[in-house]
Amino acid sequence: MKVKEARKKIIQELRDKGLLVRQTQVSHRTPISERSGAEIEFIEMEEFYLKQMEFKGDIKKIADKINFYAPDSKKILLNWIDAIAIDWPLSRRRYYATEIPLWHCEDCREVILPEKGKYYQPWREGPKIKQCPKCKSKRFIGETRVFDTWFDSSISPLYILMYGRDEEFFKKSYPCTLRPQGKEIVRTWLYYTLLRSYLATRKSAFNDVWINYHITDEKGHKMSKSKGNVVDPREIMDRFGAEPFRLWAAIEGNLDSTDFRCSLERIEGAGKTITKLWNIARFISMFPEKGKPKRVLELDKWIINEINEIVKLANERYEMYDFHNPSIRLKHFIWETFASNYLELIKARAYNQNNEFTKEEQVSALYTLHYCIDLVLRLLAPVNPMVTYSIYKQLKNKDIHFERFPESVKSEKINFTTEEVIELNSNIWRLKKDNNLSLKNEIKEATIKENFRVIEKDLKATHSIKKLNYGKFKIVF
Repeated sequence: MKVKEARKKIIQELRDKGLLVRQTQVSHRTPISERSGAEIEFIEMEEFYLKQMEFKGDIKKIADKINFYAPDSKKILLNWIDAIAIDWPLSRRRYYATEIPLWHCEDCREVILPEKGKYYQPWREGPKIKQCPKCKSKRFIGETRVFDTWFDSSISPLYILMYGRDEEFFKKSYPCTLRPQGKEIVRTWLYYTLLRSYLATRKSAFNDVWINYHITDEKGHKMSKSKGNVVDPREIMDRFGAEPFRLWAAIEGNLDSTDFRCSLERIEGAGKTITKLWNIARFISMFPEKGKPKRVLELDKWIINEINEIVKLANERYEMYDFHNPSIRLKHFIWETFASNYLELIKARAYNQNNEFTKEEQVSALYTLHYCIDLVLRLLAPVNPMVTYSIYKQLKNKDIHFERFPESVKSEKINFTTEEVIELNSNIWRLKKDNNLSLKNEIKEATIKENFRVIEKDLKATHSIKKLNYGKFKIVF
């Protein structure tokens, strides 16, 4: 009978036999299935087990040798190891899963092992031997149980590195560099892989472990099919594409430290950043790539300093699987520092249609444009491999993923800060807007800080300034 039916029947039997002394309502905690909500009843049955209790200390020592990103995520693994109280039950009585490749002699119950290197379905095929090695019986019963899902998936590092099939390759390649995975399956995916690999090799399966947190629904709840709050990835791909989704995931949330909410609006925003990058690259492609000139102008030195600060950050953070902080800096650089300010300031010099700049001054701008887009693309390639590949191929006819990752160079000393440049441009543009003037409208006279004297020609050309003085900020239209 079903459990609830049996409970009622037992009470009725006791009542019929006059054995029911008292009946009271009792509240107690009952484990239920996460997906179906059905109550779980524990029934003792014989199963196969893998020894793990005696190896808990060994796996802790392995964990101490692994680099965890973020370091605090190591606690999830250690807490699970401490919580283990029995050996690992391997067998399951399901239909779909990897079959346990064993047979039993029907007469003496001797266990018959399979040959290596072949997949068996013992419930419908017999063993390769013709008789039991113990009692000579020719009658066998195939094992009908299957493995726990994690039992075979936990040896994936051994499988992909040819363990038992190409020992030279395995010795050269093992251990794997990285295990990236979600926080909720540290107790299974990570722990069982470390356990199985240790039992086979007495070594760790990985050098590094990167534990990523969850992307939740818009209300902050974990996505689950049973809750009906999942976001269909196909819809995301069809609507936005994979590259905006990748960039959004890197920019919006620090995946190694916290959950963050799914936002279609922000994924769309990441797509706009990619479009912005594409348009910048198209603009730069209009100009020939030039070698480094003898003299790089101050404004160009400034933007080169800015991008190299991000190069330095990316080298430090990517090594720690932190894609979040470099991506944020790159996004800000693309939109604000580079597009909204630097490009506006050097457009006149790059085109040089009226020959108001020298050839050397123009070459400095063209060199810097190509220098910056080259670094931006190579820095962004680990996060957006497809769009960066496409742009780089069109600009340089090279595969960006075979290029060396950028290394930062020493910063040049300049007379002004990024904040000062942005503030100056913003103030001038705001004043023109407040006076209902076009951004191209002429300024009769402007007074700005002395430290901007070194970029005077670019400022005058950009803002159409007739006369430029130095002192307290003032604009005369």
